[in-house]
Amino acid sequence: MIRHATADDLDAIAALHREARATYYRGHLPPDAYDGPAELARTRAGWTAAVGRGGVLCAERDGEVAGVAAFRPADGVMTLTQLHVAPAHWRHGIGTELHAACVAAWRDAGVATARLEVFEHNARARSFYARHGWLPDPKRPKEGNHLVLTLRLR
Repeated sequence: MIRHATADDLDAIAALHREARATYYRGHLPPDAYDGPAELARTRAGWTAAVGRGGVLCAERDGEVAGVAAFRPADGVMTLTQLHVAPAHWRHGIGTELHAACVAAWRDAGVATARLEVFEHNARARSFYARHGWLPDPKRPKEGNHLVLTLRLR
């Protein structure tokens, strides 16, 4: 089931975010950059703000948050800021369901183009986005250690 996140989901979302990010940052960034106390506080604050804005969707399985996606306009472009699935739920279609729900919301809002940034070493995510039609942004293909991708909505 895909639903809008609430404040009651924040602990589960923050834990899922932490676990998912550790899988692709480990070995590429120092642990404090994705798992230290300051980063965990920043993560919790960011998710609190996102849930408050209303642009957060949760995938629920067996009463637990198994995936989460957040989006918002940034610099005049709809931006998928986060999409994470708990590693225990990888390869079960949860990411695809979340992605489809985001795209549906964007279409309903009249959005023509969306963007995202994906960690360049996250091959799993890069493959996922390519399968869903995301392409390198021709104007700005890279931002630091992240690739910038765009999706044209039809």
